[in-house]
Amino acid sequence: MSSVQSIQSDVRNFVADNFLFGEAPESLNNDDSFLETGIIDSTGVLELVAFIEDRYSVEVDDDELVPENLDSIDRLINFIESKLKELA
Repeated sequence: MSSVQSIQSDVRNFVADNFLFGEAPESLNNDDSFLETGIIDSTGVLELVAFIEDRYSVEVDDDELVPENLDSIDRLINFIESKLKELA
């Protein structure tokens, strides 16, 4: 099972590579809202979900596509961990 640090690193790298376009990933705090800061829009959320499903072999249900699960690195880590626990 993936550790929190591993998940954080994976998510941070994905966001940096796909949405920050040259900005240093260190400029993004773990609790920064992707939507409020304009880092990720609704199309980006779908890319993020595809990454999560692919990388962690989990399924993100439509009712889970909410900011509480997907709107910051911290929220993503918690969400991914909960999905992985469901599989265990």
